[in-house]
Amino acid sequence: MSESTHASSSFSTGPVLSPVVLLIGVLLIQLGFTASYVGAFHSPKPDKAPIAVAPPAGAPEQLAQEMARTLNGLDDKPLKATVVKDEAEGRRKLKDRSVGAVLVLGEQGYQLLVASAEGSSLSEAIEKVVKTVAAEQQRPVKVSDVVPAGKGDDLGLSAFYLAVGWVVGGYLAASILGITEGERLPSRRRLGIRIARVAVYSVLSGLGGAWIVGPWLDALDHGYWPLAAFGALLVFAVTVFTLACEAWVGVLGIGVAIVLFVVLGNPSAGGAFPTNLLPPFFSAIGPWLPPGAATSAIRGIVYFDNAGVRGPVLVMLAWLVVGLVLLIVPTLRQERARADA
Repeated sequence: MSESTHASSSFSTGPVLSPVVLLIGVLLIQLGFTASYVGAFHSPKPDKAPIAVAPPAGAPEQLAQEMARTLNGLDDKPLKATVVKDEAEGRRKLKDRSVGAVLVLGEQGYQLLVASAEGSSLSEAIEKVVKTVAAEQQRPVKVSDVVPAGKGDDLGLSAFYLAVGWVVGGYLAASILGITEGERLPSRRRLGIRIARVAVYSVLSGLGGAWIVGPWLDALDHGYWPLAAFGALLVFAVTVFTLACEAWVGVLGIGVAIVLFVVLGNPSAGGAFPTNLLPPFFSAIGPWLPPGAATSAIRGIVYFDNAGVRGPVLVMLAWLVVGLVLLIVPTLRQERARADA
């Protein structure tokens, strides 16, 4: 066997799929894309959005407990109210992302504290519900934005778009490597070289993305280095996992990545609408998929002094570890088969 023939056979990834099969796969992904996005966004409404209720200064908690019961008793359960001892505790919970808003009761009216940096649509949805209840009680409501989105991030969507950019860069890089070099590599040495390339690419992607949204566009003007580090982890995890999918099912692995990261990941990410405004299925899967975990982490880094970032980091590490394991196994099998031959 000639050297060129041997090289080409080393990168063989299984049977070649016909164009008809691939087109059917693309059609299914396209239909799934439509169903997923429309299903998630066509009728957003709050579902047990967490809100804290604080009693008036110097007053007993009984008034707050009564208001919490009222909010929890609303039809369709739009809010999940808990009682805090005072406004200061409520502000702490708002800033550590334990609640989405704080309702401070007063003798003449109510004050609603919100954090639009978590997503303006969530703040607006909670405000609408609270004002409806307050109107029935003939109480005015003053809204104060305690953690506003930055001047360059007017609607609070920059975190989501940054996350999407990093995720797209990850699975596109994996797609290019799979197409040009083969989905499965014949040796651990070649696999190590590929992983090293991906690591360098991920670091550059993290640095570049953080620079675009920070120093260049001034959209997210805080936490450049933590953002860059998280971006590198995100891109590395997505790229490695996509490579693993390709190693197991060939070119169909790209489709698997698109389904996970785009068809399911983007609508559930909490970008356009936070998870508390999404249907139960999307709100349940969002925090466990890279776009949702990344959107939450980026907002935590930029606006909430890293509150709530640990969970998303662990999620990304889990995707990375699973991807590495699934990526290594086919290479070890190929090495064993070559040794037996």
